[in-house]
Amino acid sequence: MPNLERIIRENLTRVQTAIAEATARAGRATEAVKLVGVTKYVGSEIVRALVDAGLSVLAESRPQQLWDKAASLADLPIRWHQIGHLQRNKVRRTLPIIAMVESVDSIRLAAAINQVAGELELCVPVLLEVNISAETAKHGFAPAEVQAALPSLAEMNHLEVRGLMAMAGLEADVDGARRQFAAVRTLRDRLQTDCDARIDLRELSMGMSADFEIAIEEGATVVRVGSALFEGVLP
Repeated sequence: MPNLERIIRENLTRVQTAIAEATARAGRATEAVKLVGVTKYVGSEIVRALVDAGLSVLAESRPQQLWDKAASLADLPIRWHQIGHLQRNKVRRTLPIIAMVESVDSIRLAAAINQVAGELELCVPVLLEVNISAETAKHGFAPAEVQAALPSLAEMNHLEVRGLMAMAGLEADVDGARRQFAAVRTLRDRLQTDCDARIDLRELSMGMSADFEIAIEEGATVVRVGSALFEGVLP
């Protein structure tokens, strides 16, 4: 595609600038927020252009797509995140590929990851997905369930719990998204005061293309951006 590399580079610069401006408004350092590029709507050629532009922490929602892209792009220094629901029967094939599972949505999934990680001699960084909008179609722990889950998670020696992940509700407006992101931050802060020393909740993965600036203002340390990186190259 003509000008693909230029368009991707310009898009990445635009997103990085927006992150810098949002962190400045919040009185935070730009380096406090990590950008994860969500590549679920694009093919390998566009992913290569994005990595060439300087972004190598990427994410997929569906394990099958993750497996395929990781195989076709194995020559690139990509750190993959799994951000969608991970079925337990897909854990074994997924773990050797990823740098983090952002979507641990149940104790059963956490236990499956821990067991397989032990067999593979891995220690897997994970985030706990919180269904902050209480939408029935979404996976995740209810906010009130997270605290009770932490002692069991602390016993899982092949997991590194590093924080929480959440998405604003599909129907949330700007104010609604801000309230939901603030609620996740408040939950994290409350849990962090007395959780087991083996649990580290420093990371808050919140915000996507439409709302990542709001998420940053409310404390996100990770933002998952897809469509904003690919404007002008998607059909």
